[in-house]
Amino acid sequence: MPSGDGRDRLDRVRGAFAGLAAGDAAGWPAARHRSTLLAGWSRRLHRELDVFAEEHQVTTLPVPFALNQPVAPLAVGPSDDAEWLAWTALTIREDRAEAFGRLAGRDDVRARISVWAALDNLAAGKRPPASGHDNPHHFDDAAAVRAVAFGAAGLDPLEDACVTNAEDGVLGAVATARAVAALTEGAPMADAVEAALGVLPAGTAIGHAARAALAAARAAGSPFAAVPALDAAVLDHVYSYGVAAAQTVPIALALADAAVSSAARTAGSEEFDAQAFGAGVSAAACLAPVADSAPALTGALLGCAAGYDALPAAWRERVRTLAGCCLPELAGLDLLDIAGRIV
Repeated sequence: MPSGDGRDRLDRVRGAFAGLAAGDAAGWPAARHRSTLLAGWSRRLHRELDVFAEEHQVTTLPVPFALNQPVAPLAVGPSDDAEWLAWTALTIREDRAEAFGRLAGRDDVRARISVWAALDNLAAGKRPPASGHDNPHHFDDAAAVRAVAFGAAGLDPLEDACVTNAEDGVLGAVATARAVAALTEGAPMADAVEAALGVLPAGTAIGHAARAALAAARAAGSPFAAVPALDAAVLDHVYSYGVAAAQTVPIALALADAAVSSAARTAGSEEFDAQAFGAGVSAAACLAPVADSAPALTGALLGCAAGYDALPAAWRERVRTLAGCCLPELAGLDLLDIAGRIV
């Protein structure tokens, strides 16, 4: 079915999936995630080298490496966020607690803390929403990443989000799905952002942060110029895990809005090109504490707005094939084929 501006709906959904995967690949944590496909001793050596750098005041920091092993897993490519998006799309019509329940007890799955806590809760007999509420990371953005699939399919992510999250974690998922759903139907980015804000009460942490992030990015004028302002206005440099939905979802909304607005001022229209997509995703990747998911969420919004065919050709091909670094059964699957199944 064509969207309101004549662009094919499938192109937008594929753009959302590929955009998320490109943002996922662009963040520095992707190499860490993909390194799990290598031998465990290589990651142990990485940790030892990191300790050596700390003890000897060496500024040359180690990065994930392959030694006498295939280097393919460390090539630029999608990792955790893309795989959990794909898993969600493949199971989207199933009862969400049952779909997650099948993962409980497996020793080959890698996931966010909220997901692991939820799996433990489900195994202990707790059902949603208790599985998401009685959860030390109920506030993280695991459900927001999965919500891209629900938004693309025009479905409510609430049942899914309540399995693993609560409060800001659920609000972030609903807001993400609303924005993606609007973009999938051809709405301009400004309307998609308003749709997201509409479900983020100003009195909540995520609602306050979203409005602060948008104000900071709009005042800065462009995604890259907004990086210092977003760091000051939104980021929490106290807590040790940078996946709080109250930070990553607002940053994604703000940078996607800034990328489209900046391109519109330059081109004189709402249309924007691959360079604008790259500007938004790259700016998100510059915010190192939230680089595990903010670039992916930003990429999903901008990719959905632009459509798959408008994304950089090199990235389109590089992010299609899943590595299986978090869900081994997904290794080798084509993300675009999975996106097509939910249209």
